[in-house]
Amino acid sequence: MSEASLLRDLRQDLDDAGLRGSFLVRDLRTGTEVGIEPDLAYPTASLVKVPLAISIFDRIRTGELDGAEGILVEPGRDTTLGVTGITKFRHPARISIEDLVYLSICLSDNVASEALFALAPPAQVAEAMRAAGVRGLTIRHSIRELSDTPADRLRAADVHLAHVLAIGAGTAGRGHGIPQLDVTRASSGSARAFVDLLQALWTPSPIDPGVAARVRALMADNLMRQRLTPDFSSDSTLWSSKTGTLLNLRHEVGVVEHDDGQVFGVAALTESQVAARAQPEAEALMGRVARTLRDHLRGM
Repeated sequence: MSEASLLRDLRQDLDDAGLRGSFLVRDLRTGTEVGIEPDLAYPTASLVKVPLAISIFDRIRTGELDGAEGILVEPGRDTTLGVTGITKFRHPARISIEDLVYLSICLSDNVASEALFALAPPAQVAEAMRAAGVRGLTIRHSIRELSDTPADRLRAADVHLAHVLAIGAGTAGRGHGIPQLDVTRASSGSARAFVDLLQALWTPSPIDPGVAARVRALMADNLMRQRLTPDFSSDSTLWSSKTGTLLNLRHEVGVVEHDDGQVFGVAALTESQVAARAQPEAEALMGRVARTLRDHLRGM
């Protein structure tokens, strides 16, 4: 099948499922790539935690931060920031900066990420991306802003109404009535920008090799594995990734390393037109589309 026919069929599959997306798969050894709307920007949600980790680890490397320093977190103070990790703590705890990075990447812990943003504000994280030579990523706010959406103000039984608003309140220019979904106000990026970031982490780049290695190791230990992992994880591959979720947005970016030496950067950023919080079929389709693009590159 020709590449044009393949992309046409995949776009139709996405459309039939009520999904639109920015996909890109790149051979990190050769630079060959294939994608669907790879330059379309989306709000990044928790994907911003990867640039945050890079910035924190680099400041630890230079001695600006002590990775062993404990940060006091108290239960009940930040219960609006999420449902995993520190939010579920019942007692005060002092957690080292390095362990907060683990929680941020591997559990997508919003409380841990907010504590890290207090040490590396958004402008500083954005500067770290520029220094790394990564363009196309904007970091405009910390994690707390992501916890004040219509879904956070509704009863669980009414959350679908927030998804209706998320689907219907966008503009043709990628603006949105919900600030967190407006690419001109929220942290944002495209599939191409995130694959560029993955390339900088997995191949020589201005990012310090030690910093890159630490981020890669955490992404390999990521516990959020319901989207692309089933299509890229096997006994002959290593899959390292980070997810991002916000209202009708479902993202994942990662790298699959094959035993034969091939390495592919993968980015799948999507928005759903279906007003439902749980959409396992959409997540399965994300993985299938990304794997099909990878298979196409492998066969070239």
